[in-house]
Amino acid sequence: MAKRTKNSNRSEDAAPARRLSDEAYERILEALFERRVPAGAFVSQSELSEIVDVPVAPLRDALRMLEAEGILKIHPRSGIQFVRPGLELTRSTYQFRSILERAAIQIFAEQGDEAEIDAIHDRHTALIATIEKDGLRPEQFKEVEALERMLHNAVIASLRNPLIETSYRRMHNYLRLLRLDRKLTAPVVLRTLREHLDILLACKARDAEAAKAALDAHFQAAMQRSLGFI
Repeated sequence: MAKRTKNSNRSEDAAPARRLSDEAYERILEALFERRVPAGAFVSQSELSEIVDVPVAPLRDALRMLEAEGILKIHPRSGIQFVRPGLELTRSTYQFRSILERAAIQIFAEQGDEAEIDAIHDRHTALIATIEKDGLRPEQFKEVEALERMLHNAVIASLRNPLIETSYRRMHNYLRLLRLDRKLTAPVVLRTLREHLDILLACKARDAEAAKAALDAHFQAAMQRSLGFI
């Protein structure tokens, strides 16, 4: 009985450690996306520990996870270097998105829940109407991001594959990196939302080929926007 209690205590001690590592992981990403740690920055472990307010031990575990995901590079006895978005990261990210979502969009177009598609469509049209009437306001940025996630996550979810969903969530961290220096203006947001509408209208019509074509056009335009071409 005593042996079982000891193992149980060890398990209970391990659980908070794992949770603290997960917390460190989230806080590092949060600091990066809130620009408290600039993209491309080189910092020491102690500096990063102070910035995110996490002890060094769980911080190290989180850093190893983020290095495996390509968000940063650990230089032994030197420091941590965060990735700086560039042409190669942009190209790779959109190539990965395209591979996953082109496989999913046919299922979503042909079998996606009609009520879900209608709900996403209606939120897009409502935001477009508001921006066209009153212009783009800073408080609407969260709704723009919410609609981006809502559409693309719904497409990926149609595959019903938890491994793909996990990979896609990690890929979204790269997208957020690419968008750190993006300036949202009414024309840019309206163009993006209308590209989404093209996809949604094809899905409402259950036209998988049109949905694929609209998705391809959206990703091509989105990549060009990320690179500053349009």
